[in-house]
Amino acid sequence: MSSSDKAQAQTWSPVTYDEHARFVSDLAGEVLGWLAPRAGERILDLGCGDGVLSEQLQTMGCRVIGVDASPGMIAAARGRGLDARLADAHELAFDGEFDAVFSNAALHWMTKPGKVLDGVAKALVPDGRFVAEFGGHGNVAAITTAMRAVAKSRGGDQNLAGPWFFPSVDDYRRLLEQKRFIVKRIGLFPRPTLLKTGMKSWLKLFRKPFFEQFGDAMDEAVGEAEALLKPSLCDAGGRWTADYVRLRVEAVRL
Repeated sequence: MSSSDKAQAQTWSPVTYDEHARFVSDLAGEVLGWLAPRAGERILDLGCGDGVLSEQLQTMGCRVIGVDASPGMIAAARGRGLDARLADAHELAFDGEFDAVFSNAALHWMTKPGKVLDGVAKALVPDGRFVAEFGGHGNVAAITTAMRAVAKSRGGDQNLAGPWFFPSVDDYRRLLEQKRFIVKRIGLFPRPTLLKTGMKSWLKLFRKPFFEQFGDAMDEAVGEAEALLKPSLCDAGGRWTADYVRLRVEAVRL
């Protein structure tokens, strides 16, 4: 398996995600504010996860379809009574069906952003809006650097430390305009994020494929990364913070 294939081997458990990463949906207030959903709108939740935000949109009177590439997450979303569909965001099959496409904390996992935006544009009605928040340039920079240092010291594959798409504002604006979107507003927002269950849990949840390359020494490698990060991301009270930077955007399809 190539490094690229391994990087895409990330899997998700709804139970583990709820325990260690519920902050992802809990902190979505700003991007939901940019979406400003209205009752009766047809909205596609791209990378819906376990459906927590899709459910919120549905309670606001929106007609929501959620898509995600994780069977476990789709099952959890369906358990909430949602129309949730297993799909690859690089191969969306919708055609002029939505007033808005919404995405929170998912687009950075989609490493062919041009193909994603092609599908988003096709899914929207003319003048439909695309509102998203995801990891931007500089997101988890310290964490990624620590993992790369661990890979270097252990003879591992450094590329597995950072499989994500974290664009700058200029780069993403340019890509949106190439795909015939008008950008209404876009920005990078530093958002240091408290990790209630600690750094080890974050590393094991979000970068399991990186640490699995070390086999029986996986836990040792996790501990080494945590030790490298402690001086900068752990406070005197033992509370861990992830160095998040989010890119938030609102664009309209021509």
